[in-house]
Amino acid sequence: MAKGVISAIDQAEQLKQDGNSYFKKNRLGAAIDAYTEAITLCPNIPVYWTNRALCHRKRNDWARVEQDCLKAIQLDYKSVKGHYMFGLALLRKEKYAQGIKELQRALDLGRGAHPNSYMVEEIWQELATAKYGEWDRDSTKRNWDLRNLEESCQIALKEKHLCDASITEDDRNEITSSTSEQLAALKLVFSKAAEDDTPTEVPDYLCCKITLDIFRDPVITPSGLTYERAIILNHLDKVGKFDPTTRETLLPSQLIPNLAIKDAVEAFLEKHGWAYKTE
Repeated sequence: MAKGVISAIDQAEQLKQDGNSYFKKNRLGAAIDAYTEAITLCPNIPVYWTNRALCHRKRNDWARVEQDCLKAIQLDYKSVKGHYMFGLALLRKEKYAQGIKELQRALDLGRGAHPNSYMVEEIWQELATAKYGEWDRDSTKRNWDLRNLEESCQIALKEKHLCDASITEDDRNEITSSTSEQLAALKLVFSKAAEDDTPTEVPDYLCCKITLDIFRDPVITPSGLTYERAIILNHLDKVGKFDPTTRETLLPSQLIPNLAIKDAVEAFLEKHGWAYKTE
């Protein structure tokens, strides 16, 4: 019995390797078949499900991506790829709130397990794009509602007194002048109301000095300077063990997460609805 179980696991692993090989050659149908056979043999291994989901993703078959990722998450709630691709599938259905929640979960899990991996950066970019999409959709509706309300207020204000035929011409001129002032004030009020739906530039202190892009995972050096973790680690590994700005000796072990800047970035992006769209 034990030998049979071991044999099934070994066979499933070989099928996974075959699937990986097919995937790299873009033979998606063959890869899906291989992963499906592996799942049939060992249905409780989440990576088989996420690997097959990745194939479905490349085929833009989002319904199957969602199904496979849900199963992977049921088997392992800490599956980064499971939450990530499930989130992407939800976004394709324009379920922004749920999709963003899944991407955020994937990002948190990814940062905890592999903070410097390419996938963390990819998830962050997708999350930014998703939040921008949600903001764009919601802000468009809000702007439309505001314009309609402003027009209604303008019409009501203009008609408030001028519809009275008994008033004199002098009174009418005075009312017209007063109405113009009120219309200008009204325009200012609605302009102020629309400010939060206007994209804004990111403050310099929230951007890495090397990439000039907004921080994802900021770390601070002993000299008090803050850099993007992946970028400064790459500098220390390939250029030299020194601070690129001060030229002082710097080791990876001296880097400390800059939680204040990280919180400031999150606050900025939340306030502006992630209206800053990353490149």
